[in-house]
Amino acid sequence: MNEMTGAEAFVRMLDLHGVKVVFGLCGDTSLPFYDALYRLDHGIEHVLTRDERSASYMADVYARVSGKVGACEGPSGGGATYILPGVVEANESSIALLSITTDIGTGSRGRFALTELDQEALFRPLTKWNKVIDSAAALPRTVRAAFRQMTTGRPGAVHLGLPFDVQKAPVDADEVWGDPAMGQFPSLRAAPDPAAAEEAAALLACAHRPFILCGGGPVIAGARAEVAALAERLGAVVATSISGQGAILDDHPLALGVVGSNGGSAETRSVLDEADVILMVGCRAGSVTTERWRHPKPGAAKIIHADADPAVISANYPTEVALVGDAKLALAALLEALDDGAAPRDGAEARKAVAAAKAAKFARFEALAASEDRPIRPERVVRELAALLPKDAVVVADPGTPCPYFSAYFELRHPDARLISNRAHGALGYSLPGVLGAHYARPGAKCVAVMGDGSFGFNAGEMETLARTGAPVTLIVFSNSVFGWIKAGQNSGFGQRYFSVDFNRTDHARVAEAFGLKAWRVEDPADLRGALAAALEHGGPTLVDIISQPLHEAAAPVTEWIA
Repeated sequence: MNEMTGAEAFVRMLDLHGVKVVFGLCGDTSLPFYDALYRLDHGIEHVLTRDERSASYMADVYARVSGKVGACEGPSGGGATYILPGVVEANESSIALLSITTDIGTGSRGRFALTELDQEALFRPLTKWNKVIDSAAALPRTVRAAFRQMTTGRPGAVHLGLPFDVQKAPVDADEVWGDPAMGQFPSLRAAPDPAAAEEAAALLACAHRPFILCGGGPVIAGARAEVAALAERLGAVVATSISGQGAILDDHPLALGVVGSNGGSAETRSVLDEADVILMVGCRAGSVTTERWRHPKPGAAKIIHADADPAVISANYPTEVALVGDAKLALAALLEALDDGAAPRDGAEARKAVAAAKAAKFARFEALAASEDRPIRPERVVRELAALLPKDAVVVADPGTPCPYFSAYFELRHPDARLISNRAHGALGYSLPGVLGAHYARPGAKCVAVMGDGSFGFNAGEMETLARTGAPVTLIVFSNSVFGWIKAGQNSGFGQRYFSVDFNRTDHARVAEAFGLKAWRVEDPADLRGALAAALEHGGPTLVDIISQPLHEAAAPVTEWIA
């Protein structure tokens, strides 16, 4: 029998499934795995990070931008606990992420070994599927199962645990094979029931004001062409959740933009509320997108719900027709069914409604973006950045200050443009490491991370990783020395009783320079465009520190604060 070690087999399995980059951090229990990565001839690049949480965020964004499985790894004990935030974010966002944690040897269990914990129990509620591989013989088939679980049905995150002794034990080389098609997602797409597609098409054809609400599903499925074709066929308005941005390009005359409490507006909400039939595609109809299930008002419109996960359908809204399947195939089935029936609509009324809503929203935005106020208004930053960035840029936005402004006002007008934010759990510290994942997915694109200074403090150490790799990414920090989202909530709903939300201002530019980045600090709006242009044109990692208006003093597009 031709043999290799478990660690060697694991590296081969990653390579066979098309994994090209692994983000991670070293540890004692990972030594055999790292040695195999060093010795073997493979096509995998390992990116050493400074925190396992960062590795998981990098892998998450890499997967979102590339459409391939994102892989991250860390050691036992603390490494397994640190990596969890990115794992659960990817899983809840339907992103195919492989989280690898090495572990103590199986013979050391129950003997108070350093870093011992029950990894399988730890990851079980946070992943789509997970397994600690207890024997080398089971390793190849377990890895194959992990890739199938990640990429089929509703994609998600999986976890594999690699005990130290399993990494060193022999594996039959004939068992080491894999399917590279499972390294991309979604794989093995499923189409909805044709009868359901016919029923949904008939309902849409009879609608007076049809409306398509896209979540992240059409983006993951690569269904932009189908979304636009269906909208044009029906004369339907298209809106998105934050995760759904890019499901239709923003310069399409039927594209309304983001709806919901974070990034939506009164104008976009009113168009949604007027719909009589709403097709939800790859959208969970969660609390943010629906403003806590008030818009659309339950019962006001008939709902058709298409999703790869049947558990999502009818969870929040009564559903007339359910389409269980991949978003791209579901939309294609609707188009085919419509071609057998009603004539296309011109959509003039829908186009007029979209144009009026967007004109009102952007007129308000432009008035604020032109302000010369100090501290600098966030709208000014969005406007200047939109004017300077290449049209196919990738922007990774942290929650807090960046998310509502960019989701509302930063428009995607190029097929390769992306705006990514971690909307499942909204943890701070996502964009700074995440932007490196975007760079590895699309090294030819300009990749930018936007964050508040609260977020900056979570993962500032990864600037050393940016400097070491030389990635030409740009970090933009909204510096207002506050956990702004929480203070804004205290302002609007708790009588301005500000408690434990303010912190000292950091000179982020000087910190970045100490790590090896080129950096600028901007206080005057007149200097903003020049600093951003210089940062974007520089050939290495850069940071622009912008002294900006805090959210509780701003006009952020967050409906609960406006009310």
